[in-house]
Amino acid sequence: MVILYEYPFNERIRTYLRLEHLFRRLAELIARHHPLDHHYAIQTMFEIMDVGARSDLKTEILKDLDKHKQLYNSYRGNPAISEAALDQFIARLDACFTALHEDAGKVGHALTDNEWLMSVRSRITIPGGTCEFDLPAYHDWQHRPAEQRQQELIRWTQALASLAEPVQLLLSLLRENGLPQKVMASHGQFQQNLPQNKTYQLLRLWLDPQLELIPEISGNRLMFSVRLLRRGSEGRLALAADQSPEFEVTLCA
Repeated sequence: MVILYEYPFNERIRTYLRLEHLFRRLAELIARHHPLDHHYAIQTMFEIMDVGARSDLKTEILKDLDKHKQLYNSYRGNPAISEAALDQFIARLDACFTALHEDAGKVGHALTDNEWLMSVRSRITIPGGTCEFDLPAYHDWQHRPAEQRQQELIRWTQALASLAEPVQLLLSLLRENGLPQKVMASHGQFQQNLPQNKTYQLLRLWLDPQLELIPEISGNRLMFSVRLLRRGSEGRLALAADQSPEFEVTLCA
């Protein structure tokens, strides 16, 4: 069992990864039954709305979907590729594109018409702002049956569905486009120059947890570097200069 770390090389992929993280958390919290889990599910829903409010986000996702559609359409006629599988995948790209394109306005805009949700949103960022004396209606909701709360959460998150599917699809395509390589961190450090004829967007790094090391990754279009740190007293991190462990990295373009 290894720990996977991912490092984005640009702001667009950074946003995709944040959204994926939030959608995964949201799904896990909704599936639970405790009111506290559903409180944090609502908070996560608001976080997704905040990230999705970026004015250029939808445009970037639509461009990425269209770029992949053109790429996969170029594979038509290739005897090594199943036309049925290709049609099915392109249809999935089209469905993602259409759903996001037809979702007018910012993602989750429909939820802003829900006065009850917006009253919770206005208080949830205030420390202790959702106490029963501040939001008695929210306190009442938390005491409703778990199944009822789940149904409402699922209904609300449908307003975010047009964003979840394309982000998941685009990241899965990006992750598949890379070959893993074994490298060694000499005295706790590793650095690699990147070829200029290819633009990498994501670095994936797998580290054995038994090493008890934490990777500090930095990078740009020219190179990336990894410093392996060891946790010391009171949680302080220091370079593990006495170790030269192996780990695995994948560069995804």
